[in-house]
Amino acid sequence: MNTNYRESISPAQRLCICLRYLSTGDSYRSIAFSYRVGFCPVARIVKSVCEAIWQCMVSTYMPVPGAEDWRKIAGDYEKLADFPNCLGAIDGKHVVIQAPPSTGSQYFNYKGAFSIVLLAVVDARYRFRVVDVGAYGRSSDGGTLSSSAFGTALRLGNLDLPPDRPLPEADHLGPQPHVFIGDEAFLLRRNLLRPYPGQNLGGERRIFNFWLSHARRIVECAFGILANQWRLYRRVLGVSPEVAESAVKATCILHNYMRWDGEGEDGPRTPTVPSQGAVQSIPRVGSNNASREAVAVRETFNCYFSSLPGRVTWQDGI
Repeated sequence: MNTNYRESISPAQRLCICLRYLSTGDSYRSIAFSYRVGFCPVARIVKSVCEAIWQCMVSTYMPVPGAEDWRKIAGDYEKLADFPNCLGAIDGKHVVIQAPPSTGSQYFNYKGAFSIVLLAVVDARYRFRVVDVGAYGRSSDGGTLSSSAFGTALRLGNLDLPPDRPLPEADHLGPQPHVFIGDEAFLLRRNLLRPYPGQNLGGERRIFNFWLSHARRIVECAFGILANQWRLYRRVLGVSPEVAESAVKATCILHNYMRWDGEGEDGPRTPTVPSQGAVQSIPRVGSNNASREAVAVRETFNCYFSSLPGRVTWQDGI
């Protein structure tokens, strides 16, 4: 509020200060000089505005998909990435921060820096459909997924996924589940495919790995777009993990806001899976053993991409 000593900082200026921080990653002191406000107000403004962006926009621009939404995502992947029955690509990104006090090696990652993890499920249009932010940097992508609300719902079958359906022009292979795709860091499950391990693979397995990587590149591109538009990802964030988590969530929502094509204009929707903030404790990850059903699903997709319905003329030269 206005006083005899100063005028209040307007909502428009508060938003400008927050967007300036997200788009440049400059220090609070540099932004304070630029806008002629105090250092402490800038710190409070960035945190409060990021939280407001997330709370006000998450139900519209990042609602947890229902069965019909999953079908649309699968249709986009089939049309744009030539991978049928795919519900999204999963990957993690480390957001570098200064070492938090009294945390030991919890945030110390394999790259030799301190970080929190952004785990995301991305659709074929480079939009974040599910995110989990705040896991310790020392945890692997697979461990982060297992500890997240999304990973728990996937494991328990509570994501309202579409029913199994045959792959295009491959009814002889039978109905197949809708799947997410990830790299070698994730556990092979019935609804989560990962590439075949190893380098000296046979022709069919090498072709399957190519098509899976071809579709999974979308999540890598989405992270690249995010880091180029919001330059705080190019800096070491000199803030607490809680503030860094709020900033990352705000950039993911704004990323979707700029790429939404009208699907969010019907009004807010209530998420069906609880969102998860920072992971307080990462349980020990067990051995990376897949079930027989998961192995059979991957083998079926392998047969599809090597058979006439799923092959292309030039793939034998991969």
